[in-house]
Amino acid sequence: MYLKWLKDLREDNDYTQEYIAKYLNMKQQQYSRYETGEYEIPLNCLIKLAKLYNVSLDYIVGLCDKK
Repeated sequence: MYLKWLKDLREDNDYTQEYIAKYLNMKQQQYSRYETGEYEIPLNCLIKLAKLYNVSLDYIVGLCDKK
């Protein structure tokens, strides 16, 4: 469920997949697979994304609607 939130957050902040991939120290193709649900995102990456977007982990993983 968190995959939609990740894409929405990225687009709302006008970030590209390439930018996020560099932020997470990975290739764009790998990050793309996270957004499509092909791979699960490691917890350490979810934490970094929550910090980048200034939202809670609950929001990132789709457990709540409040950022």
